[in-house]
Amino acid sequence: MNYTTQMDAARKGIVTNEMQIVAEKEGIRTEDLMALMAEGRAIIPCNKKHSAISPSGLGATLKTKINVNLGTSRDLTDLNMELKKVQSAVDLGAEAIMDLSSYGDTRKFRKMLTQKCPAMIGTVPIYDAVVYYHKALIKITAEEWMDIVRMHAEDGVDFMTIHCGINKETAKKFKRNKRLMNIVSRGGSIIFAWMEMTGNENPFYEHFDELLDICQEYDITLSLGDACRPGCLKDGTDASQIEELVTLGELTQRAWDKNVQVMIEGPGHMPINQIQANMEIQKTLCHGAPFYVLGPLVTDIAPGYDHITSAIGGAIAAASGASFLCYVTPAEHLRLPDVDDVKEGIISARIAAHAADIAKGVPHAMDWDNAMSQARKKLDWDEMFKLAIDPQKAKAYRESSEPEKEDTCSMCGNFCAVKNMNRILDGEIVSIFDE
Repeated sequence: MNYTTQMDAARKGIVTNEMQIVAEKEGIRTEDLMALMAEGRAIIPCNKKHSAISPSGLGATLKTKINVNLGTSRDLTDLNMELKKVQSAVDLGAEAIMDLSSYGDTRKFRKMLTQKCPAMIGTVPIYDAVVYYHKALIKITAEEWMDIVRMHAEDGVDFMTIHCGINKETAKKFKRNKRLMNIVSRGGSIIFAWMEMTGNENPFYEHFDELLDICQEYDITLSLGDACRPGCLKDGTDASQIEELVTLGELTQRAWDKNVQVMIEGPGHMPINQIQANMEIQKTLCHGAPFYVLGPLVTDIAPGYDHITSAIGGAIAAASGASFLCYVTPAEHLRLPDVDDVKEGIISARIAAHAADIAKGVPHAMDWDNAMSQARKKLDWDEMFKLAIDPQKAKAYRESSEPEKEDTCSMCGNFCAVKNMNRILDGEIVSIFDE
């Protein structure tokens, strides 16, 4: 039996190789995964042309995944540096790489990723159109916007952020309801400017059926972009954000009618007390499609530490239903991240994702924590390092301050509660100062 997309296969009862791989990774039955995929509540972004991919699943009951943004800019065009970031991201356990390159030979880098990288690869074609055509924004035609989408599909990209939801109606509401930070989405600001200058409808909204045909042909997952995501706490959950989300929900149903897999992109900055409500609103308006969030950052005052503000919001979002966290690095709002920034961002996002998986009861999520606790109880330092989310950093901290006795650390020494409890429960004498 033939199928066009992973969603189509699930609906027809066809078990694909990708489904088997994901079910094994998740520790769930293939039949259960297929049922979620048939409903659109779980997805496997996997372009038919991405030869190097190790498929991963996103969605309800599955482990929370993380995405790493990278790519060249006008100021930094070193492809070798970006490839180092890619390798670091894969080594650190990131499931997705999003190439946001906005300068240089973007197609060369994109093809290198889909030919060699096992992670899911995502892009934002609207950025590349500006680079590729190298002409004034107002002169790019609707047909040219769509041609770039097809190019990315042919290059093997697994998911694309397309800003379909900011149509003329959304734009009117945005202009009526003034914001503190306006539109902070790069893609959203580009398409808004194009609409304002040309007077035309958003081409991705107007030609949505053509977009779906491309996605269906290559099995591209459509990541419906949040052009109106809030860029500061004050703009959180405002009229523009919700108006766009309503439109994205309508487009989700149209995509599913053509068996195109969908995820919805979510807010970037938001007070903690609004996060859970936003996840519930999204699940309702977008029919349970997987939610992909940037953070959200829970305060606006921490440049240099936004990997922490993001991890706080990401843990709450994922525990409340988000499926996919976009990492944020310490360099956010300041500069293009370097390799060290990428590592800090990934580790922070992975901590948030894992904490959320425990909170929402993902099967076996806490096994890792239990194993670490067992190693700590035994004061087995080597095993603790092996189990640490960042073994290198954990080991470096211990080696930087060696204790007098190997079975303690330099913080507690012979006051170590773990050591003393082990001894007293084994019937030994505990004499802290005489040892």
